[in-house]
Amino acid sequence: MIIIMKTHATMREKSAVIAWAEDAGYKIHLSEGSEQTVVGIIGDGRPLNREQAARMAGVERVVPILKPFKVASREFKQEDTVFPIGSHMVGGKGLVIMAGPCSVESRSQIIETAHAVKEAGAHILRGGAFKPRTSPYSFQGLGEEGLKYLAEAREETGLPIITEVTEPALVPLVCEYADILQIGARNMQNYALLHAVGKSQHPVLLKRGMSSFIEEWLMCAEYILSHGNTRVMLCERGIRTFETYTRNTFDINAIAVAKHLSHLPVIADPSHATGKWEYVAAATKASIAAGADGVILEVHPRPEEALSDGIQSLKPGRFAKLVKQMKAVAEAVDRHID
Repeated sequence: MIIIMKTHATMREKSAVIAWAEDAGYKIHLSEGSEQTVVGIIGDGRPLNREQAARMAGVERVVPILKPFKVASREFKQEDTVFPIGSHMVGGKGLVIMAGPCSVESRSQIIETAHAVKEAGAHILRGGAFKPRTSPYSFQGLGEEGLKYLAEAREETGLPIITEVTEPALVPLVCEYADILQIGARNMQNYALLHAVGKSQHPVLLKRGMSSFIEEWLMCAEYILSHGNTRVMLCERGIRTFETYTRNTFDINAIAVAKHLSHLPVIADPSHATGKWEYVAAATKASIAAGADGVILEVHPRPEEALSDGIQSLKPGRFAKLVKQMKAVAEAVDRHID
């Protein structure tokens, strides 16, 4: 449940409510908005005396949270979650653009791409150093060497880095280099990994699983949030259906649904959703119109030579053209791209 404090509740009154709930064995998640403070009380289902809570000094009202995803829900926090990544805000009126290759293949490739996407208007550089692939014989990434190349690209361009982490043991290493930890679709329900990135307190991009319900996706976000890590982004990247002309089916409904159910920022991944560069621009513009807070796109200077996902990667020129189109769509829906 959540306890909504009165507008002018004192720090002492808030502390008394928190102490009361903690003494009863519950975890506390505090949300302090511009107009009110909400004390989220999360436990294992044991009953808590709501009437006693309602009588405490400074309490305005007590509200049960009906959704299974407690901290991620709009019931817990009505205002959108907004937080900075580098010099840009995620989750506000401005949209964020993440772009770069699927895999870090070499120092020259990632640095060349970083300069190209920054010049075109990207805010964050993406690139995989650890690659969980369908086949064990496919390129698995450069590992820490790839992380070092990403860090060098950040030094040259100033772009923050997002890269995937694939197992709990790698979280400390990836945190040394990356600004955002990405949880891939295959690892959405890797609960040990979710606990590890939650404890890291690093920003996290959580991709939806290939065949996952929206509620399952939000429950996985709850794992991360349960550790007090509030800098979580949801990522819709398409789901597996019977259709074969695209890599996945882009569930654009999920963007609107997630924005309605949760306060967390929602990022769209049209590259993995469509699987073909020819369709990426249309899906990108549609995701902005649907309410996405940003996009993550694959860009490669020579897609025909890419070691992974070349078929869905935009060339820098096409990416630059798309950014201009994205700005027009953003303005049409009362958003903007800096």
